[in-house]
Formats: sequence, structure tokens, C-alpha cells
Amino acid sequence: MHATWARLWASLSPESMGSAWLDWAAHLATSPGKRLDLLHLASEQATQLAMYLAQTWGMGPAGLRAPVEPPAQDRRFADPAWQRWPFNLLHQSFLLQQQWWEAATADVWGVEKHHRDVTAFGARQWLDLLSPGNLLWTNPVALERTLREGGANLQRGFMYFLDDLSRAWSGRPPAGAENFVVGRDVAVTPGKVVLRNRLIELIQYAPTTPSVHPEPVLIVPAWIMKYYILDLSPHNSLIRYLVSQGHTVFCISWKNPTAEDRDLGMQDYLDLGVRAALAAVNAIVPGRKVHATGYCLGGTLLAIAAAAMVRDGDERLATMTLFAAQTDFSEPGELGLFIDESEISLLEAQMAETGYLRADQMAGAFQMLRSYDLLYSRMVNEYLLGERRPMNDLMAWNADATRMPARMHSEYLRQLFLEDALSEGHFNVDGRPVSLVDVEWPTFMVGTLTDHVAPWRSVYKLHLLSPAEITFALTSGGHNAGIVSEPGHPRRSYRLRTRPANGTYLSPDEWLATTEERPGSWWPAWTDWLRAHSGTPGVAPPSLGTPEQGYPALADAPGQYVRER
Repeated sequence: MHATWARLWASLSPESMGSAWLDWAAHLATSPGKRLDLLHLASEQATQLAMYLAQTWGMGPAGLRAPVEPPAQDRRFADPAWQRWPFNLLHQSFLLQQQWWEAATADVWGVEKHHRDVTAFGARQWLDLLSPGNLLWTNPVALERTLREGGANLQRGFMYFLDDLSRAWSGRPPAGAENFVVGRDVAVTPGKVVLRNRLIELIQYAPTTPSVHPEPVLIVPAWIMKYYILDLSPHNSLIRYLVSQGHTVFCISWKNPTAEDRDLGMQDYLDLGVRAALAAVNAIVPGRKVHATGYCLGGTLLAIAAAAMVRDGDERLATMTLFAAQTDFSEPGELGLFIDESEISLLEAQMAETGYLRADQMAGAFQMLRSYDLLYSRMVNEYLLGERRPMNDLMAWNADATRMPARMHSEYLRQLFLEDALSEGHFNVDGRPVSLVDVEWPTFMVGTLTDHVAPWRSVYKLHLLSPAEITFALTSGGHNAGIVSEPGHPRRSYRLRTRPANGTYLSPDEWLATTEERPGSWWPAWTDWLRAHSGTPGVAPPSLGTPEQGYPALADAPGQYVRER
């Protein structure tokens, strides 16, 4: 019954959403001052719009100041065509309505914070859906294109729509993804699979320098994504860049789970993932400590593993690096809108039937967080303007999504997001709690400025949890594009600052205001940091695998797990 209910509502709990709206409406109903403020705001907006209408009717919009300007990041009405009558009134009416709903859902007395955020988010979703830019007859750019091309743009758009529909029904990737084949166009850095178990393949990359740094680098990517986000095309592969800088690099490639893997949990991801990979690295490069690196959920898992290692007296790590990885989930950003008891229970009911969370369910949540950028702007460009954006390697990778085992995903959502067990000190590994307060290895962290998945201020919270020396880099871009930020990439910048071990805490806003912005990529700064925390360079590269230790070269990179759909 619950699984059927979940399918009916596309895995979005109507009880959760209904509770939020009821909380907001009930408290607004008992707040006459707030209602009066909203009435005054509506009256002022109506007056502004009427004056704007009267002025534009007589002299046109040229030189007139609009009642409201769109937010800086809102590109929907950037084209000059939106300044002509009547489209200027349409888009101004929309922006005023958006302004009113922002005021209506904010600062209502007595509303619980989560409910307030869900209500504001829901209002934004409806407004994004009803934007005048989404319809042909209210979009002047689309109308001009249609008149100029005699409707050819709509014909192309319809064909694009049919193609997208066909691909969605048949489970095929989006158009153009076929030009980015794993092992041929992306994930092409040479290497060998040196370990395979039921959950991971471990890839060791071939050296390209005559000598290497003594400490190897182990990368733990997120299991929510294919690892080759870090090994895209040769020009923007972080893994290839590390190898070219004289590092011995290992990377985990997670298996895409099926219903048979439903009972794999967080402990399994630790044992079969990080611990198994670290044992292999230690066998292939014996006697050396390891630079451990984790991305997104992989970074969270690495932090858990590191805390358990310190607890157990294991000193095999040299440093720890976390890319866009949260360790404190008390303020997880907009992703927290989808995480409460009702939502998790609904997902668990569906996963109990299938054994996993489908890739499209997670992708749908991310699309809602950025509905204009990821959904409506693409639909307008393709279906109304007849312009299909060329596929690139990052877009093709993003479409190559993965599933998540039922048990692991439930534990992850409940223990980390809902209970914040890691930062609170009651996340158990091997039946005993671990604490990040114990982790003192030098740490390099990367946050991305416009991250909707792991907001940088949330990532920054490790400063409150660990006494270690922390070097924090804040880079332009989002959760993925900010990490794939190769040297030479245009319009990239970053800020970098080191807090010494046991140093004084600086709030994120203070850090941002007092840390100088630097042009370019953060990659060289990270490799400089790795070099500073490494031994004397000039070591001969290790062999690819070590058969005598039980780690033979099983296959060429990128292996078989990354190809599974």
C-alpha cells in the first residue's frame, strides 16, 4: 500500500507537503499583522504596475525604471524583447508576484523552519512552472523566432520532443551522449583494475613521469555517481592531471547495484570500499602512508573511515582531502527539503519492493532544486526555439546515473541527514561510535560557491568538528563544475586559506570577507599542498598491481563496473 502510494505521488510525500502548507496557512491565519503587511505589499505592487503601464502606454519602456528587477542569477527575461509592450508587463507582473510570494512565505510567526522552507520551495516551483517565458504566446523571443523562421523552429522542437520522449520510454541516454563512450572518449586515462569485489573495482593508473612522489593518492568518489567525473576527457581529467604531476593514483569504481544488493549497508561500503581499497594500496605501495581523497558522499564515507582509523590506532593516512563533502548535516541546504520522516518512509516503502533507489528518482530531486536551469530553460530552448544544446562530456556523465541499495540509502538518509549522527558523535562503525574530533591529519577541503547539493557553508563546518590543520578552498562553480576546474578553464577563480592545527575558528562569512580571490584553477594549489605534505620526491613508480600479494592486474581501466547501467 505504501509503495503504491509512493508511486502515485512520484515519491514526494503529500503528507509532508500538506503538513508544511497547513502549518504555514494556520499561522498566517492567526497573524493579522503579517496579513496586513502582505495586503499593503500587494497594493503597492498594483500601484507600481499601474503607473508603469500608464507610462509605457504613452512613451514606451525606453529609459523607464521597471518596478522590480529580476535577481542577478535569473536569466529568463534578459533578452531586450522582454522590454517591449505587452511583454514588459507580463514579466513585471510575474516578478512582482514572485516577490510577493517570497514575502508571504518568509517570517510567518510560529511556522516550523522545515515547513517554512518547504512552503517557500513549493511556491517557487509553481511560479517557475507558470513563468510567461515557458509558453509560446507569452514569450516574445520564441514568437520572433517563429515569425522569422515560418514555424521551422517549432517543427524542430517537436521532433526534439518526440526524440526525448522515445529515449525516456526506452531507457536510452539523451541525444549526443553516444559521442562520449566510457573507455573511448571519457575515462581514458591508462591504468589497470587491481582489485574487484562485489562492490568495487580499484583502478591503479599508469605513471607518466620517470619518478613519483612516495605517498600514493587514493580517491573515494561518491557511489551516487560514476567515478569518471574525475576522469572525463583528457583535457579536464583530474586523475590524468594528478598522474602528470608525479602522483601514483588509485581510484575506486563503485558497482551499480541491483536488487541482489539490497542488503548492502553503510558498513559494507566501508569494509568492501574504503578499507578494501586501502589494503590493496598498502600492498602495492608498501611502507608508505596514503593521501586519501573523497568526493561528495565518498568524502563523507572517507571522513567516517578516518575517524574509525584514529579510534583504532591505525596511522596509515598521510593526509585527507574532501571535495564538496559534508560531515555536519545540520544545515544541508535545499536537499534537506526532501528529507524528513514522511519522505524517507515513502522512499523506504518503494525500495522495499525494488531493492534499490532508481537513478531517475534522485535525478528528479536534483532537477527540482534548479528547475529553471535544469528543466524549463532547456525545454524553452529546445521545444520553442528549436535549439538543441550540444552535448558535452559533463552532461553525458550526468546522464549516466547510478542506483543505490535500499539498506545503504535508508541508513545514509536516517543516520546522516535526519539524525546528524556523525557530527553528534553517535555514528557507529564496527558497533562502536566514531568522532571527527579525533581526526588530526592535515586536511584539504574544497567547497563550491553555488553548490545546491553540499552548500559550502555546510562543508565548512568541519572547522567546528576537527582540530586538524585545515586548508579550505572555495571555488567558483557548482557541485560538479566547480570540481572539474582544470587549469586554463575560463572564468574560474578560488579563495584559499589555512587554519593551523587547533587554530582560532573563523565564521564562514568572516572567512569569505577576508580571504583574497585568486584567478584560475584550484588544482595546482592542491597539488602544491600534496607536495608539501609528501616525502622527498624521486621514487621509482610502483608496478601496476602485485600478483604475489593477491592483487594482479585484472583488466584495463576503466574496468567493467563503470559500464553497467
